[in-house]
Amino acid sequence: MDFKQLKALVTVAEVGSVTRAAELLHLVQPAVTRQIRTLEQELGVPLFERTRHGMRPTEAGATLVERARRALTELDRARAELAPKPGVVTGIVTVGLLESAAERLAGPLTTAVLREHPGIELRLLTAYSGHLQRWIDDGDVDLSLLYNLTSTPSLNVRPLVRERLWAVAPPSAGLDPARPVPFAEVAAHPLVMPSEGHALRTLIDGAAREAGAEAEVTVQTNAMTLQKRLVLAGHGWTILPGIGIAADVADGILSAAPVCEPEVWRTVVLGTPRTGRVTPAVDAVARALVRQIHRTVREGEWPSARLWEDRTGEE
Repeated sequence: MDFKQLKALVTVAEVGSVTRAAELLHLVQPAVTRQIRTLEQELGVPLFERTRHGMRPTEAGATLVERARRALTELDRARAELAPKPGVVTGIVTVGLLESAAERLAGPLTTAVLREHPGIELRLLTAYSGHLQRWIDDGDVDLSLLYNLTSTPSLNVRPLVRERLWAVAPPSAGLDPARPVPFAEVAAHPLVMPSEGHALRTLIDGAAREAGAEAEVTVQTNAMTLQKRLVLAGHGWTILPGIGIAADVADGILSAAPVCEPEVWRTVVLGTPRTGRVTPAVDAVARALVRQIHRTVREGEWPSARLWEDRTGEE
């Protein structure tokens, strides 16, 4: 099992075609086919199902593809780190961003990293907190924003921001950011909700119990963009972090107000693995991300947010 075989394996799995993989790898098709067959013979199991729709990994193939992709990523990182210019920080850094904060943070973070450390290759992934935490544990992400999490045996956690959740409705509802809306009033409307088991849904369900309210859930989704679209389509109200709807409210696309009675807060944290060496590139990106978050909050671009270091004990 060698580097070229693993590269061929991952590429075929990603594009679903030996012909297309050969083009991307600048090889002839028989060479790629031979590399896959050699792997299958060495391991004693088929790695792909040959179908009329293309090449599809078998269960064993999918397992090997996942491991091979990580191995190739680590080799890429090592190559970048072992040949730096004097005084230049280089390397590949994969950052996890919460979906609600990605639109606000991704652009400025990328600009800052490319300006300050052009030798860093930045990779940004967005997802919900639970997925991001799993990706850190699996080694697919170097650092990530998470929420409502304390340090674990596998993660170091640095609290950054506390923010309130907001009720979100069509513009016709006339919600006013300066006038918090009681949870019972929110629950009087049909609700578009995050899927059950999602950490944001857990916060909302807890607030409903505290308010003694029983919400009518019209639809559940695992995507914040879909939540907002469904609200605009008239399928109900929803509840989201303020940073996720700030631009929509400013543009008049949605109306929104902080939830009260009870107030619902979440804590955004920076998670990094406890194991392994923190490279200069990862440290540089982490510092750039923290600076960007501080700037976003202090310039009023993150609604109803308090920097952790500035907190005054509000609940």
